[in-house]
Amino acid sequence: MITIALPDQQIFDRLAPQLPDANVIVWCPADGAPPVHIDLVLVGYLGASGGLGAFAGMDVAAIQSQSLGYDGIENRLPAGITYCNAVGVHEASTAELAVGMIISEQRGFPAHFANQQTGTWDQHEQPGVAGKTVVIVGAGGVGNQIADKLAPFDANVVRVARSNRSDERGAVQSMDALPSLLAKADIVAIAVPLSEATTNLVDAAFLEAMKPGALLVNVSRGKIVDTDALVAAASAGHVRAALDVTEPEPLPSDHPLWSTPGVTITPHIGGATSAMHARVDALMREQTRRLVAGEPLAHVVVDGR
Repeated sequence: MITIALPDQQIFDRLAPQLPDANVIVWCPADGAPPVHIDLVLVGYLGASGGLGAFAGMDVAAIQSQSLGYDGIENRLPAGITYCNAVGVHEASTAELAVGMIISEQRGFPAHFANQQTGTWDQHEQPGVAGKTVVIVGAGGVGNQIADKLAPFDANVVRVARSNRSDERGAVQSMDALPSLLAKADIVAIAVPLSEATTNLVDAAFLEAMKPGALLVNVSRGKIVDTDALVAAASAGHVRAALDVTEPEPLPSDHPLWSTPGVTITPHIGGATSAMHARVDALMREQTRRLVAGEPLAHVVVDGR
């Protein structure tokens, strides 16, 4: 029988009854060497991937993350262990936050909230979302979910990826077209994974190419945006920004980004909703089914076999 390890008793109480074909235990590296060989261990959610070095020398075949991102994992994962990311868990919630940020900024919610604190009634026109051009950089799970959720708002959505292609949602433009698209975009949403190619993708030239007053939304990774360049561009009034991720992260309390005009920040909460629990359960049921059936695990980022 395969053994599945869960990181705490609360998750065990919820998930173990759903895995009747496995030996399910509560275990994490802090407990010391596992009592048996572990076929798959589910790690905790926030910040858990940073402690992967603790698995070195442990009798563990594979790790299932509760996070979608996996940047730099090859430098932290001990040899011989397979790593799977959480595809299907956070895309909808992250896109939900991105669209919420877009609506909030385009309808002036931050200013209205500030006015509420002083009892100020300031009624004036806001740009809104209907009829606006939204360029989504990234046509993967999160980017496509953003596009789907914007559809009812009557926005003109343009998706951009590494190369031209078409899918069931329509056309995807290549990155070569991005400079000209930025000049027309009212809103630019970043939804690409962090890689060598995307690090500092949003630099001073990118921001300069954006339409004056346009909104930048980043729900991907902080390092995709050059923070100093963004502070300069937003301080000059050239762009606005809504950020769920920052560089550095966590953002120090005295960092100038906090007080940069036109910038709204949330503390990397894109996937952190109660919806994730049922999706993690479904993912673990499928991974367990695969192991019992002798099939390869799904969503393998690093194959340690």
